Amino acid sequence: MLPVLAVLAGLVLLMWSAERFVDGAAATSAHLGLSPLLIGMLVIGFGTSAPELVVSVIAAYQGNPGLALGNAYGSNIANIGLILGLVALISPLAVHSSMVRRELPILGGVTLLSALLLLGGVVSRLEGGLLLLILAAFMAFSIRQGAKTTSDALSTDTEESLAQHSMTLRAGLIWTALGLVLLVVSSRLLVWGAVSIAQSFGVSDLIIGLTVVAVGTSLPELASSISALRRREHDLVLGNVVGSNLFNTLGVVGLAALIAPIEVASEVLLRDWSLMMAMTLLMSVFALGWRGRAGRINRLEGGALMAMYLVYTGFMINLVVQGG
Repeated sequence: MLPVLAVLAGLVLLMWSAERFVDGAAATSAHLGLSPLLIGMLVIGFGTSAPELVVSVIAAYQGNPGLALGNAYGSNIANIGLILGLVALISPLAVHSSMVRRELPILGGVTLLSALLLLGGVVSRLEGGLLLLILAAFMAFSIRQGAKTTSDALSTDTEESLAQHSMTLRAGLIWTALGLVLLVVSSRLLVWGAVSIAQSFGVSDLIIGLTVVAVGTSLPELASSISALRRREHDLVLGNVVGSNLFNTLGVVGLAALIAPIEVASEVLLRDWSLMMAMTLLMSVFALGWRGRAGRINRLEGGALMAMYLVYTGFMINLVVQGG
């Protein structure tokens, strides 16, 4: 029971500390003069992936790189299927932001690139470094484009979100630091419990990372997306998911591989990556629109994404029960 309690306590503390960290970092960035558009793209979009990053770094450092990879890819699947699917079921999402539209093809290309790294059966330190370089280049590109863009729907959504979580610079710095410390503590608790559960069930840490840990580290994205939906900030919801998935694929996997090379079983490419790629393509097609159709994710499309996630999760739970 102790590992189960550790996972539950770790998830609750992880979700709370991640929200405080993102709110504090966004407020601090605003006080330091960063534009609302860049705060929405980089600080909020990437900040909600802080749990995935901390959990994966700790897992890789402790000799469980499979958990790190499962956490990153499982979170991407949960972000699209569970979070975006659920939000679209509640209220169809209209997509207006040109910056989000520009990020979607980049996410598709990055996801395709990750398949090439998986084909070799291991993500090496060199390849991890390459992923981090691509992330740095993307951030530089985003900052440059953000400086050129005078108005964007994502910028408007972010301004409204910042107004909802207004705080002084001092408060922003305190919550950023406190949130980061608690993220580390809760992540260590979560990793220990998850690895212990995997060992007791006789399954790989990859499977636990793709299921329990992935959903847990995606909870901050879910909370922020539902909060943005209540304010009808549709572009912030999609920007959250796209930014988080980009950071998971490049930053989380890259940093984990840099710490310890990640061995990749063939089923990761055939099962997990294939689903992640298919869901990314569907999300992009829905959000970008086609043949004169405006970019939006309606309830039917959200339901399709949710159904794919539920079928996948059912299959993975069956693997855990069977100890495979």
